Amino acid sequence: MGRVVCTEDDDFLKLAARGIEHAGIIKGVQDKHSIGDWVNYLRFVHSICAPDDMRNNVEHLFPVE
Repeated sequence: MGRVVCTEDDDFLKLAARGIEHAGIIKGVQDKHSIGDWVNYLRFVHSICAPDDMRNNVEHLFPVE
């Protein structure tokens, strides 16, 4: 469907590592952040990334500090 997947499932990272084409993956860990944190970060990514920027790209929802 051409949509970026937001997930905490590592299996998507394995597929991306095998070179399978995708619209983009945003990986997060639910128990470390509130739903509001997720929404705010996803809005931020949406505001700065065009669909072509995300294609075959993996972003981590909250990068390691």
